[in-house]
Amino acid sequence: MEDPLRVTATVAIPLREIELRTSRSSGPGGQHANVTASRVEAVFDVAHSPSLTEEQRARAMARVGPRLTAVAQDARSQARNRELALERLRARLATALAVPRARRPTKPTRASRRRRLEAKRRRAERKALRRPPSAEE
Repeated sequence: MEDPLRVTATVAIPLREIELRTSRSSGPGGQHANVTASRVEAVFDVAHSPSLTEEQRARAMARVGPRLTAVAQDARSQARNRELALERLRARLATALAVPRARRPTKPTRASRRRRLEAKRRRAERKALRRPPSAEE
């Protein structure tokens, strides 16, 4: 059996869970492309994968849906397109499984508040100088 597709440090997908389909490519290859099935489509069923935990499955389905698809037709050879499709699938799945870091609320520093108010004051002064003089002056 081939090595599993390593997605993250803790997640590895066995290749038997990934459906690889081939078809004729519209990419490079000239006349060769008309007779060779070099386009590769890698499909991973997120909804029914036993390799993912319930939490991972829910997060991935919320971001990419129940099926994740990656297509490669860049190269002339089917083997290279297979590698490219699996790498794209791995990258998309890793992004979908990433847990966003919790935001820690911060307060503006005293210096940043002072800079903001000074810039605001300068801007108001510049705009005031653009106005025509009032009748009282």
